[in-house]
Amino acid sequence: MADTWLKADGFDEAILGVTCRCGKPDILAYDVAKILDILVTRDGMTREEAVEYFEFNIEGAWVGENTPCYVYTHELEDLKDELNWNQESN
Repeated sequence: MADTWLKADGFDEAILGVTCRCGKPDILAYDVAKILDILVTRDGMTREEAVEYFEFNIEGAWVGENTPCYVYTHELEDLKDELNWNQESN
């Protein structure tokens, strides 16, 4: 339910959608790359500062069961290489 979703303040443009979890409330999902871009452009941080800030203050902030999730998006080809995914066997 939308009334239980917790938002990361100032990052509406980075919302990907809603994550459904079995037996748990739905939560908002954010695109990490977009959050980092917002921190760099809006707040004038360097990329390194943005990553550190995000990891500690946003991703690391547990505010209960309705805490949003943060998605690291990757290109499919990059994931295939990283996971040694062989399409023929899957």
